[in-house]
Amino acid sequence: MRKELREKIIDTCNQKMERKGSEVGLSFYAFFKNRNDQPDVLMEAARWWIETHQLDHFEKASKIREMVAAGI
Repeated sequence: MRKELREKIIDTCNQKMERKGSEVGLSFYAFFKNRNDQPDVLMEAARWWIETHQLDHFEKASKIREMVAAGI
């Protein structure tokens, strides 16, 4: 996964947890604007989330942050 996407995911997870607590859930869509202006990056996140790790639609932000930070 590209460095910029990793940073965006970690930053988004941190923001969500700050606002809603450590148990907040999110989907990979949380890392993107409502407009699909980066389809290649969206697909990269979707592949990581769905194909590579077979995660549920919603996962805890803390889990995703830990996985991405660890390079999983």
